[in-house]
Amino acid sequence: MKTLEKRIRTCIEEGGKAFVPYIMAGDGGLVTLKEKLLFLQEAGVTAIEVGIPFSDPVADGEAIQHAGARALSEGVTLRNVLEELMNCKGELAVPLVVMTYFNPILAIGVHQFVEACGKAGISGLIIPDLPHEESGSLRGMLKGTDIAWIPLVSLTSPDERIAMIAEGAEGFLYAVTVNGITGKRNEFGTAIYSHLERVKRFSPVPVLAGFGISTQTQVKEMGNYTDGVVVGSAIVEAFHRGELESIRDLIQSGVEKFEIVDQR
Repeated sequence: MKTLEKRIRTCIEEGGKAFVPYIMAGDGGLVTLKEKLLFLQEAGVTAIEVGIPFSDPVADGEAIQHAGARALSEGVTLRNVLEELMNCKGELAVPLVVMTYFNPILAIGVHQFVEACGKAGISGLIIPDLPHEESGSLRGMLKGTDIAWIPLVSLTSPDERIAMIAEGAEGFLYAVTVNGITGKRNEFGTAIYSHLERVKRFSPVPVLAGFGISTQTQVKEMGNYTDGVVVGSAIVEAFHRGELESIRDLIQSGVEKFEIVDQR
């Protein structure tokens, strides 16, 4: 079992839920990355998803697109993010998950990318635009490393596809909660809960819900049916506005123990 899954399972065994915040590396300059990571670690997150800015972020909503554009304007690249993470390695105990589109990986070479992730102490990898059918070579390179392959399953995925994707999942299985891009949602509809329960039935690894989750209530509701949540846009916007206490409050609402309440 890889480090990321161990960390999540320990959180669950202790009666809590996993909380994984997403940040855009280099939003505000690459010099701010270490400070944000250490703040989130101190606030008690389970792991941290580090986004890589990209010019064509097809899965990202407005908040993350703007954050990526700000990072790109600072000259941030996949290569220099990994170099910065390597420099942070000695001060971070929380697992780091890199979220990147596939083109930046191709630009530096797949083998070189996996090697750089290993040197930087990366514990997981999410590539939203790499379909399962085309991921075999990269997944093979991750075998024998401590880097977990984290696939996504959508609301429209049939049972047989969820089972196929879940079989190769490591660390956690990412259950997408909306049909569309990231960004805050006021509501999800009651059908989401049966979908999350369905994903849980097929998954041999913990299941985390993500996309659109932005409030303490939503964090708790989604956590009732999964092993935790990934929160992106709300974290990115709060960092941009300097609202650190709101980030801390959101994290605590996710990791604390709470009673299961059926929301359907």
